Amino acid sequence: MFSSSFAREGITANAISPALIETEMVTSNLKASPDLIPVGRFGSVDEVASVAVMLAANGYITRQTILVTGGWYVAM
Repeated sequence: MFSSSFAREGITANAISPALIETEMVTSNLKASPDLIPVGRFGSVDEVASVAVMLAANGYITRQTILVTGGWYVAM
């Protein structure tokens, strides 16, 4: 559990949850298709990195999971 005292000290705790990002692991998987994603393409490494930079620069966002999924949602 994240203590609010950490946030008061300027320590934030966030997560990035990417879906299908265009990497060798994804593109070599025959079951991975951009057609599965509502935006119609795989995400880029730069798109995930930009979220990391945004979170690092923002001291107000905390206790959040940012979904970088292109609108793709899988219920398990």
